[in-house]
Amino acid sequence: MRDFWRRRASLRWKIAALAAATACLVAAAVGVMVHLWTAQDVRGRAEARAFNAVYSAMDVYRRTGALVEGAELDPAELPAGLRHPADGDRHTAYDGRVAGNVGPSYWAAQRTGGPGSPVLAVQVNMGPELSNLPRLDVAMAVASLLALAVAAPLAGYGASLLARRLGRVAETAGRISSGDLDARTGPTKGRDEVAEIAATVDAMADSLGQRLRTERQFTADVAHELRTPVGGLLAAVDLLPDGEMEDLIRARVRDLRGLVEDLLEISRLDAGAEQPLRARVPLGEVVREAVACTGFEAEVWVKDAESVETDPRRLERIVGNLVVNAHRHGAAPVLVRVEGRTVVVRDHGPGFPAELLREGPRRFRTGAAERGTGHGLGLTIAVGQARVLGAELSFGNAEDGGAVATLRLPG
Repeated sequence: MRDFWRRRASLRWKIAALAAATACLVAAAVGVMVHLWTAQDVRGRAEARAFNAVYSAMDVYRRTGALVEGAELDPAELPAGLRHPADGDRHTAYDGRVAGNVGPSYWAAQRTGGPGSPVLAVQVNMGPELSNLPRLDVAMAVASLLALAVAAPLAGYGASLLARRLGRVAETAGRISSGDLDARTGPTKGRDEVAEIAATVDAMADSLGQRLRTERQFTADVAHELRTPVGGLLAAVDLLPDGEMEDLIRARVRDLRGLVEDLLEISRLDAGAEQPLRARVPLGEVVREAVACTGFEAEVWVKDAESVETDPRRLERIVGNLVVNAHRHGAAPVLVRVEGRTVVVRDHGPGFPAELLREGPRRFRTGAAERGTGHGLGLTIAVGQARVLGAELSFGNAEDGGAVATLRLPG
């Protein structure tokens, strides 16, 4: 659960960080564009003012011979490109030099007469207008920070809503993978991709549940139908004359009957029809009796065993299946340790396969080949009976080799 919340928080912050980064990029792009556009507009207006000023000054100079304010003849600061114009047209040039109170400026110039005549020039200072650019940049930066301060929480809130909806879908999928086939996400707000995912997960759970119910019903029906002919077959075997062949047939028929009974028991466990008949019993004595009933040798070690309120028949079934599984698929010696409310069954074979440790017991699958053959029903039944008792049955491997099954009874 902690990992789930951490992943959800990570998604929320990732989306919020992405939105904040996008807002910063947009604000930076807009700021640069405004800066460049403003600077270009100032230069364009200064050039137009200089051009028009030369036109007016030249008109006054030709009519009266006087210079209007701001107009000069062959000024020393005139850019080189305007000192010797090749024709009598007006020309402009940008001057980025800063001298005194005069900042970057635009010059406009026109020759007053023929070749060799003075050049009338006007300078338009852009310093006052360009000095406003830093203030404009600061204003843009402050506005961007304010927009970011508003956008980031809103993005985080929107991301949390999305993460919460995705969290519901993830939680439902986790419950389904854990075996809760009744888990559903239910209707979600909106008609976006998250709603489609939720609907798909629910549809998958419905389909999976229907298939499992069909499979369980088929198993129960087959086991029930086989029970009568197998019983008749066992009765018919009793009529055979004594001999080696009769013993062989009897053993095989009994194995078949045991398989049918196991299938019926699994069907009842799957259907949830099993109800425990509880009684307070000494745990150590019940375990000893269960081991003795298996017919296999196992060393039973009891320490501080408690009296527990449980179904003794189901408890014996669990312990018996664990001991039989240890002998059939493991190796001797088999040790059974009872301490408090815990029962541990250990063998000294190759241990449980990684697939069983990862996914749990599966019917008709025994795992690794080195653990022998079988139907894989014993551990499946043990897990189902432990669930009926409210107990916890876990599987592991000892460090020095061997499979370890641990049964913890509830208090």
